Amino acid sequence: MPQSTKQSIWHVAWKLAFRQIQRSSIWMNILTITIMVLTFLNLVLITGILTGLTEGIFNDNRSQYTGDVLISTLTGEDVIENAYAIQATLESHPDIESYAVRYVKQSTVEANYQTRWDFDAQENSVSTEVVGIDPTAETAVTNLADSVAVGEYLREGESGYILLGSDNLAEYTEFSDSFDPLKNIAPGTRVKVSYSAGATAENAASGPHGGGDNGSGVDRSGVSAEFIVKGIVESKVSQVAKRAYITTDDWNRLVGGAVNGANEFAILLASGVGEQAIADELRGYGFDTYAKIETAEEAIPSVLDDLSKTFGLLGNAAGGVAVVVSAITVFVVIYINALTRRKQIGILKGIGIKGEAIKRAYIMQSLFYAIVGSVIGYVLIFFIFIPHFNANPIDFPVSDGILAATFWGTTLRAFILVSVTAIAGYIPAWLIVRQNTLDSILGR
Repeated sequence: MPQSTKQSIWHVAWKLAFRQIQRSSIWMNILTITIMVLTFLNLVLITGILTGLTEGIFNDNRSQYTGDVLISTLTGEDVIENAYAIQATLESHPDIESYAVRYVKQSTVEANYQTRWDFDAQENSVSTEVVGIDPTAETAVTNLADSVAVGEYLREGESGYILLGSDNLAEYTEFSDSFDPLKNIAPGTRVKVSYSAGATAENAASGPHGGGDNGSGVDRSGVSAEFIVKGIVESKVSQVAKRAYITTDDWNRLVGGAVNGANEFAILLASGVGEQAIADELRGYGFDTYAKIETAEEAIPSVLDDLSKTFGLLGNAAGGVAVVVSAITVFVVIYINALTRRKQIGILKGIGIKGEAIKRAYIMQSLFYAIVGSVIGYVLIFFIFIPHFNANPIDFPVSDGILAATFWGTTLRAFILVSVTAIAGYIPAWLIVRQNTLDSILGR
């Protein structure tokens, strides 16, 4: 077909499509475009919200627990050996903005030890990880102070205070069926923290607070100390909400001497610094011999990564159903449109308008609906929904959900919608145009 003929067919098709849209009922046009907008939003929003739920978990885990890089104990080890060398490296590294050192020990926190005279009576206690922290450094990395929902945060220079994670308390946790949490706990309540330490217990007995009651609150018959609850930590990151927190000085008092090794380093990097590069650099120093070094993404449990992929598949499946529904809708709209204008189509063919031009006109009409609907969807997604969800995350039980939608991912879904709509517009036009011209004119 000569180039001029092709151009002529497209020009005629464009003229016909414009007149068809212009002469269509405005309410029918609005309804069809609305269906396209809703389909586009369905394609993006469902997948975006489901994926945003897991991204919310990742973001919370990074901002409240791991930092950009997490250094933790190797499996089977109690502490990180050579922790002082690691800390010295972090202290002098130009790309590390701040870091928090944590000392972790599985302990028992008991609340009714002062009133439980009968040892056959049920204890008001819970087994949890007690973490020694520098309050200022911890907040610089994970904003732990912002997670204190009730009471106050720990202060430098104070002694004898503890923060309890909400998952340990009956008034806050939703998992009380799986264990017995502490009951009747509020800021000001006294609790006893104790643990079994083996050789460490001997250090406690011979340390500055062991071997007798000197008013420090240390139980000379075991490794324990009394604390006053200063605040309750609420977080959707389970690793944060299930722990208890004391200052590093109180940690030294609890274990009976100076700390020999840390358990975790949470590292916050300077803006623009790649976390994988820093993790690899620390491994290059040989620190992975003594500790597990992970980026924030690597530190996420694998089950959450699997959950993210599952939600993505569910969102794509739901979006696929929406595309099929929109394709059927466009097919019906175009088919009825073409069927009611069958006589006009026959006349157009009779006066010499090629059938190919008529079919292309209906494809253009379909593309008009899909493109206008997609453009409106783009505006809603990137200028209304994403800013709204970023400012007001969805309050899921496990995370602060956001709308995870990228420009290229959204563009791919728009392309799929436009392509399917074009096909749905072509088929009914082809069915009508292929009929005999005289039969079309006479309505037979």
